[in-house]
Amino acid sequence: MSNKTLIPAFRASAGDWQYFLCMMKYAEVARSVGFAYELGGNQDLGTMIQRGITERTTEIRDYLLNNEHHFLGSLVVAAFGGHAEYVPVEMADAEGLLSGVDREFGVLTFDGSHQFFALDGQHRLRAIKDAIKKDPHLGDDDIGVIVVPHFDDVKGRQRTRRLFSNINRNAKATSAQENIALDEDDGYAIITRRLLDEHPFFSVPGRVAVIKKVGESGELTLASANITANSPAWTSIGVLYNVLRSLGFDLDPSMENKAKRPSDEVLDAAYIALADRLVALLDACGDLKRTIESGKSARDIRGPKGRESSGHPLMRPVVQTQVARAARHLVEQELLTWDDYLKGMKSLTWELSSAPFSTVWIEGGGDVKPKMASGKGFNELLFKLLLVHLAPQFKAEIKRATSEYRALKGRKYPVAEEDLTALLPTA
Repeated sequence: MSNKTLIPAFRASAGDWQYFLCMMKYAEVARSVGFAYELGGNQDLGTMIQRGITERTTEIRDYLLNNEHHFLGSLVVAAFGGHAEYVPVEMADAEGLLSGVDREFGVLTFDGSHQFFALDGQHRLRAIKDAIKKDPHLGDDDIGVIVVPHFDDVKGRQRTRRLFSNINRNAKATSAQENIALDEDDGYAIITRRLLDEHPFFSVPGRVAVIKKVGESGELTLASANITANSPAWTSIGVLYNVLRSLGFDLDPSMENKAKRPSDEVLDAAYIALADRLVALLDACGDLKRTIESGKSARDIRGPKGRESSGHPLMRPVVQTQVARAARHLVEQELLTWDDYLKGMKSLTWELSSAPFSTVWIEGGGDVKPKMASGKGFNELLFKLLLVHLAPQFKAEIKRATSEYRALKGRKYPVAEEDLTALLPTA
């Protein structure tokens, strides 16, 4: 709001929140309330305080424009800049008829320095903005607005993120990516964000995809688990979160409870352990961290044009997921130590066309372009073959995995069963 604004409001409280029940014109809401506001150091991560706007917006806009009986429920809006000035108002009531009725009624004053974004009602807000462009008369309509003061510090950001997550989780399920960006109780979500905010490697802008696309009006398309061949990112926020969960073996048990925030001491210890494991894994897997930091484009590392089969497997989310999953399995089953697992990773040939990564790679030829093989069967087989290459336990395990490869890919596994059998533990 550019000038001082006075709004009639009821002051209310719930839990440890104080908030205000207000009424505003559509035009004022459209002008004053926005979508994207950074709640953290990582720009994309902060922008995800807003939910992706979908085709639902168009339906609401048309409803406002075409239905004379239109009505929208209240918006929940966070006000950046701390507490607005609230002045109680007493109503003249000589006969005492209003006793108690005017409780907590007053005027809320915004001095022009506050900024606003929607915690709940993003689709309605977008529809209001779009509808007013087509029919400015709609700007005279009223809508209820619940204003929640927000403090722009560490504790304030945590509180607002938690409120956003709780509102939307209870009203309409938030996506996995939204929960990772917002959840203040899930330890792995907290550490994922901390890596994107603080870690010298993972915090580099664009290295981890958070938002796929931002529309002209602020609508978001969130990054999915897939990374395109031309993407500048190493991975996406959702895949990074899953990798961290897989690498979280032997951490404090409280890290596994998504509904209860671990202590700061546990979070700090987990952050150090997981950051170290991630970096060690990147180093062991074909020295990927150094390659990325050398300035070579992610596109050329992932699959150089014309030589896609020589691309680095750990630039592909499906490989990242299965490599981390194999680590957890082997360490938890005490088949390998973490250090031995890293040694095993170093022994592999880090090209998409090499075993075991050829499991999820289609070479191409003729009219068929080289590409990743899609489907759960390919992913599961990669996991099994990673175990076979790193710590096979039985000949039958090796035979099953290589036979499944032949059935799925239509050709013999590139590594002979005899060579894999040589990796079996000796009595």
